[in-house]
Amino acid sequence: MSRLGWGQTRFDSHVCASWHSGCALGAMSEALSSQQFPLDADPDGVIRAHGTRVTLDSVWAAFQEGATAEEIVQQYPSLSLADAYQTIGYCLRNRGLVAGYLAKRSEIGEEIQASNESRWPPDGIRARLVERRR
Repeated sequence: MSRLGWGQTRFDSHVCASWHSGCALGAMSEALSSQQFPLDADPDGVIRAHGTRVTLDSVWAAFQEGATAEEIVQQYPSLSLADAYQTIGYCLRNRGLVAGYLAKRSEIGEEIQASNESRWPPDGIRARLVERRR
């Protein structure tokens, strides 16, 4: 097998014959090109694993903390092992893009927190909650 370019692979016939007699290269090529990428952006721009609420942020943070793909799937059961590996691979291949995305998400999170704290000041919250219990 030799690489021709992005997404193109040439299979040598003798490799195919030894791999599996009757190998259907057309079916293999179709399977390779029809695989869905496991990440989607929601309307707010949050990137999630396809069909789940698991964010790219969560998967990447767990991996950065030393979790394996198998451990991440245990932590997020709605995430498939294949999607966990593809997400980690995407992050490893696109570190700059991922870092920029995570920085922007952090910035947005800080803005939301500041907005919420300006509307509902956290100062004295414990005292207010204790007073409500009485």
